[in-house]
Amino acid sequence: MRTASLVNYCGFRFLRSCITGLLQSSFRILTLMDSCKNPTSSFHGRGRGFNAMGDSERSSSLGGGSGKDKIDALGRLLARILRHMASELNLNMRSDGFVKVQDLLKLHLKTFANIPLRLHTVDDIKGAVRKDNKQRFSLLEESGELWVRANQGHSIEMVETESLLKPIISAEEVPVCVHGAYKKDLQSILDQGLKRMRRLHVHFSCGLPTDGGVISGMRRDVNMLIFLDVKKALEEGMKLYISENKVILTEGFDGVVPVKYFQKIESWPDRESISFRAF
Repeated sequence: MRTASLVNYCGFRFLRSCITGLLQSSFRILTLMDSCKNPTSSFHGRGRGFNAMGDSERSSSLGGGSGKDKIDALGRLLARILRHMASELNLNMRSDGFVKVQDLLKLHLKTFANIPLRLHTVDDIKGAVRKDNKQRFSLLEESGELWVRANQGHSIEMVETESLLKPIISAEEVPVCVHGAYKKDLQSILDQGLKRMRRLHVHFSCGLPTDGGVISGMRRDVNMLIFLDVKKALEEGMKLYISENKVILTEGFDGVVPVKYFQKIESWPDRESISFRAF
């Protein structure tokens, strides 16, 4: 009797494991079929997979929004592609940063308004460039083809600084050259200088937020200003450039602007002087 019970028990366990395995396999097949029905949620055609939206952006943008939101979302995606993603998307980008608009419109990506890029038109691209208040883009028509580029902010090494930007020769060209930063990073900056991080350049603005208009090259929530001694920097061989939208850029020396080239540091917006030692 004991032997018969043991056989029955083992048979039951074997049967249960077979059914469980069958159910799991069926679930995996159904999941794969579902993902194939929704190919536009990520990038499939060129390079590695990419989903254009973070979770918070995706949840807040479902439904597409108004026409204005559509163009704004398109502009944000354009900035990301043209500054950081052209290589991984296998886009043909020139050394001056220009990419064919038609090549962009073929990408399998969604904008931050959850709209496939392929559903946009050339006029939408023109509208995104025209309505960008920071003037982050330039358009070029050449031999019947429309090209677009980001004016600055690149991390893509295929972009050549000399082709993209205009060199600054004299300090008189930029009476103000200021970098917006955060007080929490002050000690690190004083220890190591201003680093370009993952981008090609360290960014400076040619004015302050209170000067009127939109100031490119500076985040709106900064609470510290670092002014560059342009004359000293140029005299000692630092290369400075200015972009189409008036952002001042430099590679510094080996990707760093040393503290010795800081003219002054102030808190913002109260503009109180912050003392430091320039080594």
